[in-house]
Amino acid sequence: MSRIIAIANQKGGVGKTTTAINLAASLAILEHKTLLIDADPQANATSGIGFDPRNIKTSIYECIINEVEIKDIILNTNTPNLDLIPAHIDLVGAEIEMINLPNREHMMRNAISKIKDQYEFIIIDCSPSLGLITLNSLTTADSVIIPVQCEYFALEGLGKLLNPIKIVQSRLNTELEIEGILLTMYDSRLRLSNQVVEEVKTHFQTMVFDTIIQRNIRLGEAPSFGLSVIMHDASSSGATNYLNLAREILQKNELTKLKLSDKIIDNLSEQLN
Repeated sequence: MSRIIAIANQKGGVGKTTTAINLAASLAILEHKTLLIDADPQANATSGIGFDPRNIKTSIYECIINEVEIKDIILNTNTPNLDLIPAHIDLVGAEIEMINLPNREHMMRNAISKIKDQYEFIIIDCSPSLGLITLNSLTTADSVIIPVQCEYFALEGLGKLLNPIKIVQSRLNTELEIEGILLTMYDSRLRLSNQVVEEVKTHFQTMVFDTIIQRNIRLGEAPSFGLSVIMHDASSSGATNYLNLAREILQKNELTKLKLSDKIIDNLSEQLN
């Protein structure tokens, strides 16, 4: 049975797409069949995993609006066990076209339902907004991960997102859970980063992932090569962070039985050999 996880935050620049790409790749590396869905008109997840959006002829847009079979647009990536449903700039117009359609909040869910059992995990990269496409993503998902940048306005943005999630939970998807709050772009040298970590953990306690994503040059440069950080540099701290996040999610969902000593991976290269 598959688990669908949306990566959402209406604030841009918090590591949302970076998390979607690298969490999906990490789950795939750990031998879980995974599908990455790019539900952002900017199509950064599509380009970041190695495809030029300008060459994409059919995308998630055609599945939602034109009822193209979703199985016909799935792309194989260069990461074993990882497939992609790409996005295109046309997705910008989808929200306008969906306004007067019946069942408009469930269109993505209906499209994905035909192939979801083929995957153990489906990761949805949401757009940095709270529009109809993001609403569709949250209605489709079993859970949502909220990336929070370790900077000044982190708690303010987090508060603005939690209310729409509660509305979706009460009206559209009663089974939606918060998978966790993920602290990103952490720099241990900065007092502000440490203050944000402390505040978020104080306010949200067990909702916060133990894994924290550190600032890492390899994370930033990997998308320019069309690669996840794991495929770009498996020994980097960014790769280790995201593989630890994947294992934490597996442990939380009881999909792996790890000893406590196995939760943290010290040498990622050994895991990949």
